[in-house]
Amino acid sequence: MGLPNIHIAFKTQGVSAVQRSQKGVVALIVKGGTNATGKLYTLTSANDIPTELKAGSSETGMTNQKYIENAFLGYVNKPSKVLVYAMKNGAANFQDALDVLATQTFDYLAGPPDLGVSESGSLTSRILSDWVKAQRSNNRTVKAVLPNMAANSDGVINFATEGIVVHAPTASDPDHRETFSAGQYCSRIAGLLAGTPMNISCTYAPLSEVEDIARLSQEDMDTAIDAGKFILMHDGRKVKVGRGVNSLNATSEGHGEEFKKIKIVEAVDMIQSDIRMTAQDNYIGKYANSYDNKCLLITAIKGYFTQLEQEGILDPGKSVVDIDMDAQSAYLQSTGVDVSELSEQELRNANTKDKVFLAASIKILDAIEDIDLQIAI
Repeated sequence: MGLPNIHIAFKTQGVSAVQRSQKGVVALIVKGGTNATGKLYTLTSANDIPTELKAGSSETGMTNQKYIENAFLGYVNKPSKVLVYAMKNGAANFQDALDVLATQTFDYLAGPPDLGVSESGSLTSRILSDWVKAQRSNNRTVKAVLPNMAANSDGVINFATEGIVVHAPTASDPDHRETFSAGQYCSRIAGLLAGTPMNISCTYAPLSEVEDIARLSQEDMDTAIDAGKFILMHDGRKVKVGRGVNSLNATSEGHGEEFKKIKIVEAVDMIQSDIRMTAQDNYIGKYANSYDNKCLLITAIKGYFTQLEQEGILDPGKSVVDIDMDAQSAYLQSTGVDVSELSEQELRNANTKDKVFLAASIKILDAIEDIDLQIAI
């Protein structure tokens, strides 16, 4: 007869976790193009860029076409698609774009390439930063790459490298080079992050097209990273990502140092989204709230965790999920039930109406980033 549907649904999510993480989605906001009236484009490759977007260019000199092409460069993988919202010509704010993007599913957002150059009026990184924070507080797992934006959020990557020199040969000048700001290169970083599989990190990811950057000393790089800045570094041979960190710098109990890592936040976002959506689609409203059915849900979620352990996302043998006895007891007391003389099993079996109280503990595997090797001679 096979497993009940809820088990199959959670197992399927676990099996597809790594594959899904290799197909990230980038969302870009650009400043219109030819006769732009405010439109969302869905592109699956750089070859799909329509003429009306190619014609558009930012005030910085970087064309929308180049900005979009950079997003498709990716890292280990390319983004599965890039959503591009072309703002209305002369639009004074991002509201139309954000209203549309609020209905889309994507991983990383980047604003117009001139965002970090000209912040006149309401076209500021703060608008996008605040929007991402609001979306995440509403259980949406979106993130944004913004230039020089100290947002103190695990959903905002503060890209802070300037003077990005790229070899861009032309027909008349094969040695032509262009220099870009952090704002102009946010789409590239968004695509790189979207193309990083869940079981590795973007730390030391090379950007092969970049020849040089505004270089920092080792001390300055350490200080920048500690402050939550995502920077590029030159190792003497190539330009690469310094360390995969977001802008979070003020940790708290339950939201500690590990949440500064982009890789960890990616895994947390995926797990929360998978469990929420799978439960909504396959469990909520479809089962009576009995103890046996609570156990069914617990077993299904544990199976999902086990699959993630096998995929190298979670630390094997460290995943636990069970009824949250403290929360269940508090709820029963709030409804007038005397729990003082209930046994543990009676408390587990108690009728909690339409509420299910669960608690889980997992250990997300980080990537190898710091190696300490002592060599005796």
